[in-house]
Amino acid sequence: MTIKLHCFGESGNAYKAALALELSGLDWEPVYVDFFNGATRTPEYLRDVNAMGEVPVLEDGGTKLTQSGVIQMYVTEKSGRFGGATPHEEREVMRWMFWDNHKMSSQAGMTRFLMNFLPEDKRPAPVIDFMQGRLKAAYKVLNNHLAGRDWMVGQGVTNADLSCCGYLFYPEPFGFDRAEWPEIDRWLSNIEGLDGWKHPYDLMPGSPADRA
Repeated sequence: MTIKLHCFGESGNAYKAALALELSGLDWEPVYVDFFNGATRTPEYLRDVNAMGEVPVLEDGGTKLTQSGVIQMYVTEKSGRFGGATPHEEREVMRWMFWDNHKMSSQAGMTRFLMNFLPEDKRPAPVIDFMQGRLKAAYKVLNNHLAGRDWMVGQGVTNADLSCCGYLFYPEPFGFDRAEWPEIDRWLSNIEGLDGWKHPYDLMPGSPADRA
């Protein structure tokens, strides 16, 4: 049975789940969610898809899962890929996934939205400046951790990598420039070199160009 992932191209959190599915070799397909026209706020979506009003949502037969990290864990259970090789590495993978969700992806997602998807006259400059400061601190932590490492944890790609890269391939400005962070840049190149890697706008339906 084909796994279905409710998603849209602009969502970095959906990209984490979609990229895990794509690289895992599991049979899956995206289901487009028209977020910018309010699809996640409809009574039908909240009742039938996700009461949290978010993407991604995975459906696999009778299994329905929300939250990107949980979906990544499910992909690991199904495919045997992207987990740690030892109990210590498994804990490290989870540690970095929690860090990313709290310290980096949440900040990047909000900042990118404020800077690119709101009308220019409604973009709150003080908030954006504050968020970019927090993001810079997160990039420094990530860049320092990656020094001398090809991957976040262990000797191969794990869910830690697939989580932390979630927003960093997007072209819209939000305070991240790969050239300023050489260790992150090298690591992102490693991910781009994985067999099956795709850019978020090639992996999932929906992009800013569609609404231009």
